[in-house]
Amino acid sequence: MTIYIINPNSSRLVTDGIDRALEPLRAASPVPIAAIQLDEGPKGIETQAHVDGVVSPLLARAASLEAEASAFVTACFSDPGLAALREQSRHPVLGIAESAILTAMTLGQRFGILSILSRSVPRHLRMLGAMGVMDRLAADLPLELGVAELADGDRTLARLREVGFHLRDRHGAEVVILGCAGMASHRADLSAALGCPVVEPCQAAAAMAIGRVALARAHASTKGPTIATSH
Repeated sequence: MTIYIINPNSSRLVTDGIDRALEPLRAASPVPIAAIQLDEGPKGIETQAHVDGVVSPLLARAASLEAEASAFVTACFSDPGLAALREQSRHPVLGIAESAILTAMTLGQRFGILSILSRSVPRHLRMLGAMGVMDRLAADLPLELGVAELADGDRTLARLREVGFHLRDRHGAEVVILGCAGMASHRADLSAALGCPVVEPCQAAAAMAIGRVALARAHASTKGPTIATSH
């Protein structure tokens, strides 16, 4: 049985970054954790059309893995297909955005989000509104870097630092969320620079998936004895 972290885009660079971010969690997991991708997905998920377009192949890929899965994580900060996959699967299903937001709220009162592009922000605000947590948001600020541009590590970290300081100093963010799976490799450096917690969403979701698997095993091991009844 395996926790599957599904990157809905087709970028091997992003998937490999997710895989490296998950490595420290593998020792704590009762089952293997595998980072996979949708080869039929776009190179980066940057628009609502991209989000909508990957739902069907995401559901199909998860269905093909259902028998061997312990949990699924959708590794895109727009959480594409989250409700549909929860309806389809009998296993725990986590979205990285939802998980990162819930995690951030345990680390500070107000959180900020570092988005890739301005057009990403409205999608995030709709999600936050649906979750009922808008009053905990300090701000959602874009780097104005597309997914492909995140491959330039030095440029990306420089923008993360610049915009991250704005979130902290101008908007009062006590916790910062990386708003794209493609930023995974920068969590530690950014946290050190800002001096505050930085939540990497794939790690947050994987940690929740590990917890759900462990909780299910605990429940199974503490079931009471079956009581026979006569008819």
